[in-house]
Amino acid sequence: MSKYRNDIELFATQFKALSNPHRLAMFRRLASCCPPGTICSTEEAVRYSVGQLGADIDISISTLSHHLKELNRAGLVQMARKGKRVECWVAPQTIVQLASFFDALSAQPNIQGEIHE
Repeated sequence: MSKYRNDIELFATQFKALSNPHRLAMFRRLASCCPPGTICSTEEAVRYSVGQLGADIDISISTLSHHLKELNRAGLVQMARKGKRVECWVAPQTIVQLASFFDALSAQPNIQGEIHE
């Protein structure tokens, strides 16, 4: 399988995970800590506990955990257990990858009627 196809499948998986409003809100909150152009490493990424992350999202902790696992499976969020707490964060390279995907779209020539694959 080509790298192009692998990349497209990865992005499709990520966009599918982000299609849920709760997951998108959670990802957006985590991503705001390391926006594109910011230099930070995984070690420097701001980490939230599940309770902190869900503070403004009106869903139960078990539902929140389910959504975090879906984001994790899609490679959008990383998680680690610290004692009884579960911390989560977005790896900076994930933000860069998504930003580059949309940058590449805006760089494509706009030819009416032509489909880019």
